[in-house]
Amino acid sequence: MSIPQAPVGSGFGAASTAEDVIHGQDLSGKVAIVTGGYSGIGLEAARVFAAAGARVIIPARDQEKAQKAIAPFPGLSLETLDLMDPASINGFADRFLTTGQPLHLLVNNAAVMANPLTRDARGYESQFSTNHLGHFQLTARLWPALLKAQGARVVAVSSRGHVFAGVDFEDPNFEHRAYDPRLAYGQSKTANALFAIALDARGKDHGISAFSLHPGGIVTTGLIRHLSSDQIGASGYVDAQGRPIIDPERNMKTIEQGAATTVWCATSRQLDGLGGVYCENCDISNAVPADSTELLGVRPWAMDPASAKRLWGLSERLTGVSIG
Repeated sequence: MSIPQAPVGSGFGAASTAEDVIHGQDLSGKVAIVTGGYSGIGLEAARVFAAAGARVIIPARDQEKAQKAIAPFPGLSLETLDLMDPASINGFADRFLTTGQPLHLLVNNAAVMANPLTRDARGYESQFSTNHLGHFQLTARLWPALLKAQGARVVAVSSRGHVFAGVDFEDPNFEHRAYDPRLAYGQSKTANALFAIALDARGKDHGISAFSLHPGGIVTTGLIRHLSSDQIGASGYVDAQGRPIIDPERNMKTIEQGAATTVWCATSRQLDGLGGVYCENCDISNAVPADSTELLGVRPWAMDPASAKRLWGLSERLTGVSIG
């Protein structure tokens, strides 16, 4: 299986916003779930889905914080979910499935980045657990609702961070190697891209397509909370006064611009029949060599179908969950 990893000329670009790409679309009657949809680019994506007519469910661990964040926006409803807790994932999925609703859009957006070594109750490293395994289990458990939609999309929010590392299939949870927060984040973001490839292959005959994406560099969200001020300053994404630099052509985006590719992947008809691809700047990304020094582009280890198949098997074993 080969992935058609090349831009389609969408007409949008790095500076496009979520509102730009959803303009004119009617999502009335559609149901969307957006993990992490109470802050940052997740909230912006959820907001524009709801404004276009969708019923949007936001699962969140911190209910008080999430309720305050979504209160100004009609069409958003809150549910309980902790992606590091398998029982919580199953509980959320069971409650949703009991309603009998189809699920048209599932946006796996929630993430942690570069945090100190933390493990879930199973002993799994927290970035791999939250960013990949939790979403893998959630998607598998919601499979009946995705089937019922008869044309669902699953969007995995990956990152340029995938350039830091592929998946270490021998030691994904840092049990036998020294923990490196950046490598752990890179591994989890590569896993997001590979997950979309494998899921799309399984969903193709059932009207379910999957996509992954890099939203852009955004330093105004809670994702960077584990970075020191020195690390943020050295990133080049803030000025001497610590203010965010906005230059979308150089991957420095506002939240509204950062949410645009998520919304494009979830709704654009330009992606019909092109599932499994990795996107950025509201278009399919270029595939670049492993040693590329390009700022953007998807690296080979994040678009390899054999690795995607291997990751799927590993994820089934680690979670005890499978589709079907």
